[in-house]
Amino acid sequence: MRTARVMRLRVDHDRGLLKLTAPARTAPRHALRWAEQQRPWVDAQLASAPAARPFEDGATIPVEGRDVHIQWIGGKRGVRLEGHTLLVGGLAESLSRSVARWLQDEARVILSAETGRVAEIAGVSVRSVSIGDPVSRWGSCSSSGSIRYSWRLIMAPPECLRFVVAHEVAHRTHMNHGPAFKRLEAALFGGPVASARHLLRKWSPALRAVGR
Repeated sequence: MRTARVMRLRVDHDRGLLKLTAPARTAPRHALRWAEQQRPWVDAQLASAPAARPFEDGATIPVEGRDVHIQWIGGKRGVRLEGHTLLVGGLAESLSRSVARWLQDEARVILSAETGRVAEIAGVSVRSVSIGDPVSRWGSCSSSGSIRYSWRLIMAPPECLRFVVAHEVAHRTHMNHGPAFKRLEAALFGGPVASARHLLRKWSPALRAVGR
């Protein structure tokens, strides 16, 4: 990496990768030898990665930043949230798909509404809002005005979702991350975004592990 001054290792839990950066003139064999010497640190980082949290009866998952317990009740198909309990009807073998579909539907509704609200404040148009499950991005905005989010934002604290929406809507005016973009992003969010960005980064590994 041309801008790197020292060698660094980073564990990307989202992608399941170990990333090594080194100054441009570093010999590959030297960099790999150095990385091998960091094995105790790497092992500790891997051990700290959140365990997979599948959607199953009795499991606890986050919804808008709060713990919600999944309870299979059988009978008529459908999912509804009552307090801190997500009641899931239908066949037991369909529970995981039902919970995932409910979370995605909730994410689509809330993200669409929040995007519309923020776009109106910014005085911009948004061509479409969609959701997906990208490996590393929480949102993206195309030059045509289409915004796509990770449905997993519905599980994060609300300020994280609002931050990502403000970030993507700001790209409808500035397709970069320059000073003007950052000022607009903060204005649309309603204040400095650093704490929300940090919170989302902190929650990220756990959110990626849910439903796996």
